Amino acid sequence: MLIIPAIDLKDGKCVRLKQGRMEDDTVFSDDPVGMATHWVEQGARRLHLVDLNGAFAGTPIHGDIVTAIAKKYPQLPIQIGGGIRSLETIEAYVKAGVSFAIIGTKAVKEPQFVIDACKAFPGKIIVGIDAKDGLVATDGWAEVSTVQAVDLARQFRDAGVSAIVYTDIARDGMMQGVNVEATAALARDGGIPVIASGGVTNIDDIKRLKLVAASGIIGAITGRAIYEGTLNVADAQTLADA
Repeated sequence: MLIIPAIDLKDGKCVRLKQGRMEDDTVFSDDPVGMATHWVEQGARRLHLVDLNGAFAGTPIHGDIVTAIAKKYPQLPIQIGGGIRSLETIEAYVKAGVSFAIIGTKAVKEPQFVIDACKAFPGKIIVGIDAKDGLVATDGWAEVSTVQAVDLARQFRDAGVSAIVYTDIARDGMMQGVNVEATAALARDGGIPVIASGGVTNIDDIKRLKLVAASGIIGAITGRAIYEGTLNVADAQTLADA
């Protein structure tokens, strides 16, 4: 199981939001590339980047920063989400050296796009499922659909999706612990490997996820916890590897 530091980009800075609210942000650094270096030095084996402005705009806003990080660490797998709504955007990220493109809103509104993307970029597509009370949210979490998270996952079971990033919005940025039960259920019932996200707070969360990792949980994204010091990346990865 990989421990994956999150670098959320807003207005060129590295921030964390609470429950996805753009107005409720904490700035942790004005040097995202430097922050990437920090997590690599802590032993990160993958990075999770989110273009927050892009998620709301529907088109990438921080492509230059993402490219700079990918160029600095060409051997490091990087996954990027936020505003990915076209094959051209995915192609640009892949050419920049990004390993995985995360499709969120468009996966709900136009499932065929995920299938087309998997064919065009095999092995490089992750579906981001952000849920509130089990229902999928879209458009930077501004809208909540009537689609159940597990039903959306099942749609892509045979499409060639590499993984699902599953975020429990109610937990995200709130330091309240990860929703282990819902994450394990999605991995088990959805049929696609899952990366847990939202609420990873301390080493106990990693222990709890590891206990159910056999259900298909391959990683855990952590943001506020590693920035505020309640979780150490190196220690968490050591535990995950044990």
